Amino acid sequence: MVYDGVLLGLIVGLFRGGWRQGLIRFSHIRLIAGWMFPLLLVVQFIIFYAQEKWAWLAAMNGYLFMGIYMIGLIFLWLNRHHKGFKLILIGVLMNFIVMAVNGGRMPVSLSASEVLGPYYTDMLKSGSVISKHYMMDANTRLSLLGDIIPLSKPYPRTQVISIGDVVMNFGMFLFIQNVMVVNRNKDNQQETNPRHA
Repeated sequence: MVYDGVLLGLIVGLFRGGWRQGLIRFSHIRLIAGWMFPLLLVVQFIIFYAQEKWAWLAAMNGYLFMGIYMIGLIFLWLNRHHKGFKLILIGVLMNFIVMAVNGGRMPVSLSASEVLGPYYTDMLKSGSVISKHYMMDANTRLSLLGDIIPLSKPYPRTQVISIGDVVMNFGMFLFIQNVMVVNRNKDNQQETNPRHA
């Protein structure tokens, strides 16, 4: 769901900050070790698609995702001075914790997953979901932090998310708004109150 917060932040930021200035500000984002974020996304996509071909990869994907989360947490900690990044860090940490205590996989509420249709719920029940998710049961630890929030119409994308996802996306939204809107207002103040040497 990380894309939702980014997309919403971009749309609102473009309207609030102006299309031209908003895009310019967004293109000027500078993050410490900024290469980490896109690299981690690419690695996750590779694991997601490759695990269907290689059983050994599917068997250890929980550990791989844990490693990705740990690197991601380091990246967020390095950039915690940016507005919104502390919330992103908290949200990712919540997801990391619940996955760590459940064997590296995110527990999914069966009742919440019904919004995804019978195909997905049948896979959850059978345990044939080849990903970092599994069906929540009586042995699940910290189930409150799992994927328990169903989203469907009028929300544009049908999905099941966690509390950590909500916190993380709110932080992402705040970060993008700060970049695309707040900085522009500061620039306007500097233009109306120029400093003289």
